[in-house]
Amino acid sequence: MKVNFVDLVAQYHSIRDEIHAELDKVLSTGAFVLGPAVQEFEQAFAAYCGADHCVGVNSGTDALNLAVRVLGIGPGDEVITVANTFIATVNAIALAGATPVLVDINESDYLINALLIEQAITPRTKAIMPVHLYGQPADMDAVMAVARKHGLHVIEDACQAHGARYKGKAVGTFGVMGCFSFYPGKNLGSYGEGGAVVTNDPALAEQIRVYRNVGQAAKYVHPVVGFNTRLHSMQAAVLKVKLKYLNEWNAKRRAFAARYAERLAGTSLVLPKANPDVEHVWHLYVVQHDRRDDMLKTLQDQQIYCGIHYPVPVANQTAYTGIRTVPAGAPASARFAKRILSLPMHPDLTEEQIETVAKAVYAFERV
Repeated sequence: MKVNFVDLVAQYHSIRDEIHAELDKVLSTGAFVLGPAVQEFEQAFAAYCGADHCVGVNSGTDALNLAVRVLGIGPGDEVITVANTFIATVNAIALAGATPVLVDINESDYLINALLIEQAITPRTKAIMPVHLYGQPADMDAVMAVARKHGLHVIEDACQAHGARYKGKAVGTFGVMGCFSFYPGKNLGSYGEGGAVVTNDPALAEQIRVYRNVGQAAKYVHPVVGFNTRLHSMQAAVLKVKLKYLNEWNAKRRAFAARYAERLAGTSLVLPKANPDVEHVWHLYVVQHDRRDDMLKTLQDQQIYCGIHYPVPVANQTAYTGIRTVPAGAPASARFAKRILSLPMHPDLTEEQIETVAKAVYAFERV
């Protein structure tokens, strides 16, 4: 049986009529740029997150980059983030002219080790950017305590954690701003690129709106050098429909994660766990195995499609040669990069598909 890593086609067919109706509204009005669909989605997503403001942009990278810029962070400043993340997190800091500093992870959950953050702080540090990786919230009590102690901003990278909650509160609402990606494969994904910043600060929200729209505060009035990084109306229309189903889809992901844990308990895989007091949304189901590469090939040969998030740590990328890591080399991130494997995870999985994955893993271990 073929098991897709994600299945965007199945998801599309389940909401096809609603999607087409919303797209037709945009096509009928011709409001393709910053039209009513964008405003409607922004209002809906802000309410969903429990934030006062949401500003749609072109990608999660742009969301993070603009969040850094509107705080006045740039050349000569440092921003602390985690060593185990998609490179876009770090790119967003560097593109603002600031210097990223990488902190290693907890071995139990792959998230930033908050106990190491203070070791990374220097007089140049201006912000901490925790990442809610794979759909699990970082330890925001610990992150916020360090930020308050040292007078630092917190920008949350929630690009993989739509709907996740930490002690009952939505991720993206602990720091001064929270940033989301709507890349198609995300729990809430558009049909192209998309992103958003949420915040309770009206002044910051307005600055993001200006920066995303070529630095334009009013028509042909440009107080800053801005970017063309607007969320398109067609994507906003898609997201508005999908948002209604996000909680349902996240609940399915949690059920499938529980089923994986049950069926794979007898294997030598190191299985992921949700931390206490969080609502994990299982964007990815990441396991570990000593023979990861062999297992990946074996599963793919059986049309069970998996991924690796991420095979080359940021600190080992040529673009970031010499980047500072705490501790040096970020050893936990480097070690796990050789062992981690992401199994198929999406809300259109079936029990039969999970059983197929489990049987293939057991068969691999018998060889």
